Amino acid sequence: MQGYSSELVHLIESRFQGKQILVLGDIMLDRHLFGQVSRISPEAPVPVVKVLRESASPGGAGNVALNLAGLGVQATLCGIVGDDLAADELTQLLAAAAIDGSAIQRVPGRPTTTKQRIIGGHQQMLRLDREEVTLPSEDALRALRAAVLERLAQMSAVIISDYAKGTVTAELAQAVIQAARARSIPVLVDPKGRDWGKYRGATTIKPNRLELSVISQTTLSSFETVVAEARRLIDELGLTNLMVTLSEDGMACISTSDVIRVPALAREVFDVSGAGDTVLATFAAANAAGCALADAVRLASLAAGVVIGKVGTVPISNEELLVELLAEQQRLHESKVCDLEQLLHRVKLWRARGDKIVFTNGCFDLLHAGHITYLEAARKAGDRLLVGINTDRSVRALKGPSRPINREQDRALVLSSLAAVDSVILFDEATPLDLINAIRPDVLVKGADYTIATVVGAAEVASWGGSVKLMPLVAGLSTTAIAARMTSPE
Repeated sequence: MQGYSSELVHLIESRFQGKQILVLGDIMLDRHLFGQVSRISPEAPVPVVKVLRESASPGGAGNVALNLAGLGVQATLCGIVGDDLAADELTQLLAAAAIDGSAIQRVPGRPTTTKQRIIGGHQQMLRLDREEVTLPSEDALRALRAAVLERLAQMSAVIISDYAKGTVTAELAQAVIQAARARSIPVLVDPKGRDWGKYRGATTIKPNRLELSVISQTTLSSFETVVAEARRLIDELGLTNLMVTLSEDGMACISTSDVIRVPALAREVFDVSGAGDTVLATFAAANAAGCALADAVRLASLAAGVVIGKVGTVPISNEELLVELLAEQQRLHESKVCDLEQLLHRVKLWRARGDKIVFTNGCFDLLHAGHITYLEAARKAGDRLLVGINTDRSVRALKGPSRPINREQDRALVLSSLAAVDSVILFDEATPLDLINAIRPDVLVKGADYTIATVVGAAEVASWGGSVKLMPLVAGLSTTAIAARMTSPE
């Protein structure tokens, strides 16, 4: 429920501050033919697609690089293609997207993997593949390895995008992972197949539920089984974490000590092609920029939500992610304001995670710098800050008929926009004692103008092992004083 920080918004606005990420993997050319279907062919029982437009873009590992470039990251793409017209077209497309493709190895006699999708309306009708999945020559792999290792020192992160087309051999993957680890460069992997041993020592592996089920050779029927299998693989392969995409159930980043789960956003899905590439690219960019793990996962989820609303394999852009982030921030602010039933449910979930619950209360009319300083200090007393605010009726009873200046809905929304605040609840009673007894906070916070003896709920909180903290106030700042200055003659 916690909102996004202003630093995260600034990071996206600054296009991830010139981070450089190397993408190694199977490079493809994606073609799309878009058209309309209005009849069935008289020649065979198949729809006739009237082609209206067509497009081409880098696919596979190329699409990962394209997503990175769209976010503003300096992407270097490494892989193997044929020496053909499709490779020529890929070269032009990569240059147009400002992606460094100088490390791509051309192999004569081997076709560039090409996937052509025919789309009628919003529905993919057919896909035509041209590919060669045998191992490239030893010379080609040796040249690719040298090109990757030569560029590694300048990178903020490495992505291995394995589509099981022959590029990512066990020897190549291990050479890159070990070299990156020696330089403390994170390595993130999109896996394929049943041999994950070649990814041993990577930082993060990002399977979907089906891929995780295949590697575990079991049906992952519940989220608990997903977590258990993820932790088994983390231990077996020496990973830092494992991020699983769960379709309509969102995604989760799992480590040995924590689980960060992000629900899927409710939206219309047109095409999931390339969504995994978007997730990996966004997560890697945020990770390389030093974002908190939870923020990186949530950003990846937001980016995926954007691209699945488009038809075809379309990468995320920096501008789209920023717009979605700001919209999600607004949704989060609104959802922080809740009733008692919702709040108690959230508290139960937070306690199950081991979070320490902090509670404070007040009128919070005309929010000022003193309030902000106080609330930020209160948040540092635990993991989750819940704020009870007096209803308009309650404020009038306490402070007279001229107050509050701002309505309760407005005061609640303003408070919910603060990153320090996790939930806001209105109470109509003269004191928040009933609310405190219902929540049973671990820490009760009030201003230093109180004493422990005069804090409502102090004895009750102490009775269940909690504590009371008195926070210093900013001298000279109060709503009453500000209101007086507003109404006094010049």
